Order: sequence, then C-alpha cells, then structure tokens
Amino acid sequence: MTRPLPAFWAVIPAAGVGARMAADRPKQYLQLGSQTLIEHSLDCFLDHPALKGVVVSIAADDPYWPGLRCASNSHVLCATGGRERADSVLNALLLLHAQGAAQNDWVLVHDAARPNLARSDLDRLLAELADDPVGGLLAVPARDTLKRADKDGRVSATVDRSTIWQAFTPQMFRLGALHRALADSLVAGVTITDEASAMEWAGQAPRLIEGRSDNIKVTRPEDLEWLRLRWAIRPR
Repeated sequence: MTRPLPAFWAVIPAAGVGARMAADRPKQYLQLGSQTLIEHSLDCFLDHPALKGVVVSIAADDPYWPGLRCASNSHVLCATGGRERADSVLNALLLLHAQGAAQNDWVLVHDAARPNLARSDLDRLLAELADDPVGGLLAVPARDTLKRADKDGRVSATVDRSTIWQAFTPQMFRLGALHRALADSLVAGVTITDEASAMEWAGQAPRLIEGRSDNIKVTRPEDLEWLRLRWAIRPR
C-alpha cells in the first residue's frame, strides 16, 4: 500500500525584476506557450491533492499579477514581496502564520521562473522528506568539470565535482524552523541565496533529493528559448 504524501503549503517569491533577461517586464510574466512562466510554475502545485494553499509574494506596485487567472484562485494568497528573496519568503511565512498554519507544517518554496517542474519530482521530494527531521531540496549532481577562478579570471584550481550538486527548487522545510532561520540570518546580515542556505547557517544539514536536470530556472533569454523549443515537441 502506497503511503499518502504529506500535506504542504507552497511559497512562490515573485517580487524580482529579472534584469538579466533584458525584457520589458519581470521574467516571471514572460510568455511560454499559452501562459506566463509563473502560471506554469504554480500549475504543478495547484493540481496537487496534498496542497493546503499557496502564497505568492509580489512587488507592491506589480501591475501584471492582478490580470492573471490564478490571481483569483481560492487556494492562492498574496504577500508583499521584499527587497531580497529572503525578505519575500519571510513575508509569505508570516502570512501563513496569520492564516493559522502550524509551526510543524511543511512549506515548499519554489522559484516563480522555474516552470518545468515535473509532478514526479514534486512527489519524490514529498515522499523522501516526509519524515526527515530537517527537510531538503531538489538538486542535480554536477556533470561538467568545475574550475575555481582567481581575481584575474584565470583558473586557480579544478574542483572535485563528486561532492558538488546544483541546487534547484522546490526546497522543503518546516514552517517554524525556516521562519526562525530566515529571520535570524537577516538580523545577522548573512547573505542568503536560497532557503537551504538559511537552514545551513542555522546549523542544519538539508537533504539533497536528485531531480530532473530540465527543471531549469529561466535566467537568460536562451533559457526561455530552450524551453520554448522543448515544449514545442513534448507529448501533449
């Protein structure tokens, strides 16, 4: 008998501008097929039977979000985004607290511009971490040879790639533990690049769950073009 997957909340930080895309709007609102990137990123969660709800953190003056169909979905709440990703996630967690979410509830944080998350990866993450004392994240082992550069842009060393993983999202942690880690790290002035780094700073060791390598984050124009080509030939 298959064990049921744990119930969870999802958080989508979506207050960034995505300057490297050089587009006329934040990258999460760029079109991929019939929907925007953020709509695709939300779809995998909104269709999931274990979902309790989603919080999307958006900029206070965001003119694009209200026009999306998902903005009126009863499972979607909005929080005010912050200056950095950690601020946006923390604001979303505060909103979950206000909505009555429990400290021990699972929260999955996912990038707004990571639209190719496979349901199988989401389910694997939930299943593998259901009883984990810390939580963890989707990731893929490094495939290419890695170089460390010096200040002049020259190779100073070749890095042992056998212990290097590329961090993806979703990243899955308990609400209370993630809230404390983010709040304390921000007070301490620590640079936080993702939720796992906040948990690491708090002394925890998040677990790496291997996922699909095509769960890419759209950062540059070529990333979006790659997805458009891939989606054009995928089975429907």
